[in-house]
Amino acid sequence: MRALVIAILLFALSGCMDDDALWNMRKPDYPAFSKGLFVVNEGNFMYDNASLSWYDIAEKEVYNDVFYQTNALPLGDVAISMTIRDSLAYIVVNNSGRIYVVNARTFEYLGKITGLVSPRYMHFVSDTKAYVSDLYARTLTIVNPVTLEVTGTISVNKPGGRFYQHSTEQMVQIGRFLFVNCWSFDDSILVIDTETDEWIETIEVLKQPNSMVADRFGKIWVLTDGGYRGNPFGHEEPALMRIDPAGRQAETVMRFELNDSPRSLAINGSGDTLYFINRHVYRYAVNGEGSLELFASSPYGAAHPGGYYSVGVDPSSSEAYVADAIDLVQPGLVYRFRPDATPVDTFRVGIIPREFRFRP
Repeated sequence: MRALVIAILLFALSGCMDDDALWNMRKPDYPAFSKGLFVVNEGNFMYDNASLSWYDIAEKEVYNDVFYQTNALPLGDVAISMTIRDSLAYIVVNNSGRIYVVNARTFEYLGKITGLVSPRYMHFVSDTKAYVSDLYARTLTIVNPVTLEVTGTISVNKPGGRFYQHSTEQMVQIGRFLFVNCWSFDDSILVIDTETDEWIETIEVLKQPNSMVADRFGKIWVLTDGGYRGNPFGHEEPALMRIDPAGRQAETVMRFELNDSPRSLAINGSGDTLYFINRHVYRYAVNGEGSLELFASSPYGAAHPGGYYSVGVDPSSSEAYVADAIDLVQPGLVYRFRPDATPVDTFRVGIIPREFRFRP
């Protein structure tokens, strides 16, 4: 009932938005989907060609550009992430500075959150409070997902210094505390008290933490890319780190080669196995028993500009989905693997597939 009330309110609010008036069009007659997967396709910067794909897991059918096909509305410029809450999906469109709200089953547009600078990810604290991270604002924005209003900000500005810190990226909550990684020219995990909406502490990690997850034991795993050659912030060996959220410090550090570029840390549904991309796809047991395991080899050479771009793991089946951005220009591919790395399916999606979001 609560989700229905929210949906009705969002639809009423969307009726006031003249700039996004929907065109008269014939909508696709999509089948009644059961379990499936959203693929958020980033698109090219300044080209307004971000898109949303839907994959029917049982039928192995892909439906591309479902946001536009349903609403006659372009998704915008550089889609970064999606969050699903009950029957609603929130799509963060970075360079457009907005978050679109859609029905997670029909793909219908219900409203949008604006007043954002360069949004990256959205994290729900409650039904009426969520945080939005931002690349340039040096704040976490507090929004009300019911009214679609910005209700406040948390300053995370680090004054002085050569670099524009802190940008904020992904968010993981343990109890009342939110942990936020700062990737761009940074080496910090910020600790936010969600009850007081205050930045209370900083955990120093290695250079440029780009992704993180929490495991079944309540530990936080962080993947750092180490910067790059000529980076004014520095260049060091990337690493996979385990953070103790209670002690607020690193417990484990696994270093890679200097010129490696690991990204897209993910975890399975049982919270015991990590997956990430370092040109190839690797996995690692969080209990530390066993070594790093090669899961899927990349078909591209080390100098290829696109290739494997992101990985997601189905929380119920532990099947892995690997996004291939190919050359960062043409529509990408997604490869589906069983937990034993047996290939299951391959399907074409939009340009630069960036994030997977599973819908029960």
